[in-house]
Amino acid sequence: MAAEGNAGQLIGMVTLLGAAVVAVPLFKRIGLGSVLGYLAAGLAIGPFGLGLLSDAQTIIHVAELGVVMFLFVIGLEMKPSHLWSLRGQIFGLGSMQVVLSAVLLTGIGRLFGLSWQVAFILGAGFVLTSTAIVMQVLSERGDILAPRGQRIVSILLFEDLLIVPLLAVVAFLAPAEAAPVSADPLWQRAGTGLICLAVLVAAGLWLLNPMFRVLAKAKAREVMTAAALLVVLGAALLMELGGLSMAMGAFVAGVLLSESSFRHQLEADIEPFRGLLLGLFFLGVGMALDLDVVARNWQLIGLGVLALMLAKAACIYAVARVAGSGHADAVDRAVLMAQGGEFAFVLFAEALKLRVISPETNANMTAIIVLSMAITPLVVAVHKRSTPPARASLDGVEAPQDLRGNVLIIGFGRVGQIASQGPLARGATLSIIDNDPDVIQNAAPYGFKVYYGDGARLDVLHAAGAQHARAILICVNDAAAATRIVENVRRACPQTQVIVRAFDREHALELVQLDADHVVRETFESALVMGRRAVLALGATDQEADDLIDEVRTRDAERFAMETAGGTFAGRAWCWATSSGSTRRAGASPWMPRTRS
Repeated sequence: MAAEGNAGQLIGMVTLLGAAVVAVPLFKRIGLGSVLGYLAAGLAIGPFGLGLLSDAQTIIHVAELGVVMFLFVIGLEMKPSHLWSLRGQIFGLGSMQVVLSAVLLTGIGRLFGLSWQVAFILGAGFVLTSTAIVMQVLSERGDILAPRGQRIVSILLFEDLLIVPLLAVVAFLAPAEAAPVSADPLWQRAGTGLICLAVLVAAGLWLLNPMFRVLAKAKAREVMTAAALLVVLGAALLMELGGLSMAMGAFVAGVLLSESSFRHQLEADIEPFRGLLLGLFFLGVGMALDLDVVARNWQLIGLGVLALMLAKAACIYAVARVAGSGHADAVDRAVLMAQGGEFAFVLFAEALKLRVISPETNANMTAIIVLSMAITPLVVAVHKRSTPPARASLDGVEAPQDLRGNVLIIGFGRVGQIASQGPLARGATLSIIDNDPDVIQNAAPYGFKVYYGDGARLDVLHAAGAQHARAILICVNDAAAATRIVENVRRACPQTQVIVRAFDREHALELVQLDADHVVRETFESALVMGRRAVLALGATDQEADDLIDEVRTRDAERFAMETAGGTFAGRAWCWATSSGSTRRAGASPWMPRTRS
């Protein structure tokens, strides 16, 4: 029996993964996005499709951890100072949008013949935008850190904060015989929440960084991943125990770690779990769409979806325009945030339990929310195709002159520290990663912010902003690691200048084959300086010493060019190994011994 149960669970997992693998690439290929692909796949395999799986709610509850992890990753991008700067948008813009939308949506519910209590719950549930869908679309567009993306994130954060007071309102609206009797007074529950929040903040400030430092020294990658999951799930659990939102707990933990040296590594470790669980969440939402209910009440549900989405979109557009956003940004925000969200399911379930709404009303309202979520990716895709690309506004922007791009340095030992001085003197903004906690600690007193991360991993490179860097300096003291990093950088950032430290001649040849832009052998230049000093000690003048060293450099460059595959990289090799203005001295020996430097 146990074997049959295990086989059944395995079949369910294979079905979910298979549906996602087939549907998501197909929908992305036709330009409809991954979210709609997940929703369609869930509908196809769910109880109202092929009937391969039936327990949609269990999948949704488990996969809600994907939303929790998503907010943790967003928190990592929100430094406390930056979050404080958004306080006006979070509480001002967010409250304005929520209040106006709730009033208008409650009025629409009354027009549909609902009592004011039920209409309020429907309107409040629809006000809570789907964090999962909006954040996924913003992530795919690369807009999360853009100004318009930050405004949307601020509103989502405010809406996430509302779930706790809304649940309290539902309890207040419940009939007297159904209202829960709490053993604890309100002040005690509020105190418990504040204590849990204080414990989370204290752990983030004084415990997490030392813990990750100890684990990093152990060089056990799987333990670092386990620790990252522990932080996210532990923060979510702590907030849940305090009566607050799990997602908000994860977000607070992310904010507390946003200044940490381990930020990029944490983001890279969480990313696979976040993506998989979010995909499962959307699959569960697709499975939860009760087509029987839709078929019986298709007119009511169809009109409800249309009326609520249009009314909410109108409110969002009006608030955006009043707050100073342009027409294009306001329309984009209205299209993206016009749906209901996953927290509505929590609100409706509580209202059903307390008998504020009937089971039939709950089914209709749930169908309206699910349909609005399913339609949103399609509406976003249509809006994108029907809207011409926005022209960049140069109002108040100074004309670009002497642009200085960002520089990513991988490895901050002796070579990386010296190599950073030139870009710093040029005024560049540095992003530095290293996988040695001691290096990170030793650099801090000198004003360098070094992040912990393995530069040989594509996800870490992405988290460190490699795709935005104008130059990447690979200064690691490990030939094999340097080779892997060059391979990954060339694959992910083909346009970026790659400057890499080579261990010896053979390693330099290997890096040339991988299309590194500039290869610097770690002993070559210092050996030439020592040779020049020796020539001066033998009585040569400065000019004679320079000529001799230029000759050595020239001969080495010629030989290096011949050693590359078929001379393909001869032009580059000459540039790497020679200095400008080098000359060949008459009568010089045409042969020089080969070295490993």
